[in-house]
Amino acid sequence: MLRIATVEDAEAILDIYQYYILNTAITYEYEVPSIEEFRGRIQNTLEQYPYLVCERDGEIVGYAYASRLHPRAAYDYSAESSIYVRHGLTKGGVGKELNEALESILKMQHVQTIAACIATPEEPDSHLNRNSVEYHTHMGYRMIGEFKRCAYKFHTWYNMVWMEKWLDAHEGEPAPFVPFPEIKKEVEKLL
Repeated sequence: MLRIATVEDAEAILDIYQYYILNTAITYEYEVPSIEEFRGRIQNTLEQYPYLVCERDGEIVGYAYASRLHPRAAYDYSAESSIYVRHGLTKGGVGKELNEALESILKMQHVQTIAACIATPEEPDSHLNRNSVEYHTHMGYRMIGEFKRCAYKFHTWYNMVWMEKWLDAHEGEPAPFVPFPEIKKEVEKLL
């Protein structure tokens, strides 16, 4: 079941995320944020963009959210996505379900391009592989560019790639961006 996240979900969401911080180079954060900071992240996101959780048997098993690609007004029609699935539950459809819902909501907000910033290794290792790039390719994203050896974690230099997916044809004058709170009730009915 998908639903909109709340700040009360912060502990369960952070439990998923902290595995990736402490054990992988999927995220380039070093330190696990405090629960207060994480609540603030959720609340700040929901002021403009969707933040979703996926529950199975009453437990949060994954989450996804969108954020502004860049602060300049002309970027209102592009967003960055982030998706995390509880370690051990990947490849079970949770990520796909979250991604598809996120894309549908972003279309309702008149976002036309969704981007993903993805950590990648030069050679797969115990902290990072290329599964995220493969997943995004499968979901219809295309490679845009790569920064070589731009991040350092676990005594290793890692790369970062940008991938994008067009949600609309990018033709003519786009409709104005719609902040998430303005469509929240409609989204709740759809989920």
